[in-house]
Amino acid sequence: MCNGDGSGLILGIESSCDETAAAVVRSGREVLSNVVASQMALHANYGGVVPELASREHLRNIVPVVHAAMAQAAAHQPGLTFADLDAIAVTEGPGLAGALLVGITYAKALALGLGKPLLAVNHLEGHIHAVLMESAQREDAPMPLPLLALVVSGGHTHLYLADEHPTAGWHYRNVGRTVDDAAGEAFDKVAKLLGLGYPGGPWIDALASHGNPRAIEFHFAQIKPRAPRPGIVNKKAPVLPSAGPTFDFSFSGIKTAVLRYIQAHCMSAAIEARRTSLAKKPNAKAADALPLCDAQTLDLIASFQHAVVGNLIRQTFAAVEEFAARNIVISGGVAANSELRRRFAEEAARRNLPIAFPSFALSTDNAAMIAAAAWPKFLAGNFAAEGLVATPQLKLG
Repeated sequence: MCNGDGSGLILGIESSCDETAAAVVRSGREVLSNVVASQMALHANYGGVVPELASREHLRNIVPVVHAAMAQAAAHQPGLTFADLDAIAVTEGPGLAGALLVGITYAKALALGLGKPLLAVNHLEGHIHAVLMESAQREDAPMPLPLLALVVSGGHTHLYLADEHPTAGWHYRNVGRTVDDAAGEAFDKVAKLLGLGYPGGPWIDALASHGNPRAIEFHFAQIKPRAPRPGIVNKKAPVLPSAGPTFDFSFSGIKTAVLRYIQAHCMSAAIEARRTSLAKKPNAKAADALPLCDAQTLDLIASFQHAVVGNLIRQTFAAVEEFAARNIVISGGVAANSELRRRFAEEAARRNLPIAFPSFALSTDNAAMIAAAAWPKFLAGNFAAEGLVATPQLKLG
């Protein structure tokens, strides 16, 4: 076990996609600073994240963001400098290769220059620890384990059975994943189909409350594990019990169903008019789109969101029952969705199960979650190797 100098200060760096972030966290639970430079406005012009532009913006932002995080931390602890840090933590993956490389290269150089250990963190584990960190701040007793974590964002929809071992740290078992589009990706694509802005989640969430969520019935087909063909190894397939149930997700079908509905009800002209009108408004918001949406469009939006959230609930609570989880953690950008929070909380209360969500500030990508997830690794002396590289397809569990 590594004890450092006893201050427990870890500088976390996150650059997996389109947010350049840095944070200083003490002992995995006290956030002294959390700075995020968002690229959302830039990528909104293209309807999605452009990897080359993301990497360029990370290069532009990484130094000022880290220095801003240190200055913010110094406001909480006067006199704090880089020398007072116990370690540097950085996102190893998954994410965009070029974006990850910016954060890793800077973190390695900083750790080397300061003579501090470097900790590599899985981005998905970071999302889980964002909730664990805030829960530890609120509660005296730790969460009952094992817990089931739903990590749901624009790039991921995964279910993890998580447990903590006294000597080996946290262990994760991936018991469900999306086989195609992630839930957040489906929100983005449907928003684009309807002539709304990017990212689509906040637009859909804001407009859904004005429609009837039961106006249109969407269905999700049951996903069954495919038997591998002789001699073919599918490295992307999740490892599941041979005769057990699957808790995978699929959201490409509902996106296609929305498209078919648009075509069948001749909504294309109204959508293009809405898209053109919003393009003329700098920094347009969902409130600007509301007067441009008729009742049919609002019902479609509400029904889509209702169906997606319902599918997430069914799969998550089915997995809770299968694995006898004692706690539920919801994390990732889509965890900020108001209907998702409300319906998950209601179902958990009905089952008398504890459930936890991240604060809105820690729902989206941030570095406080990276520093929090790094703390158990620091205590165990689980430091990164000198040859640490970006791992865009990094798995958890």
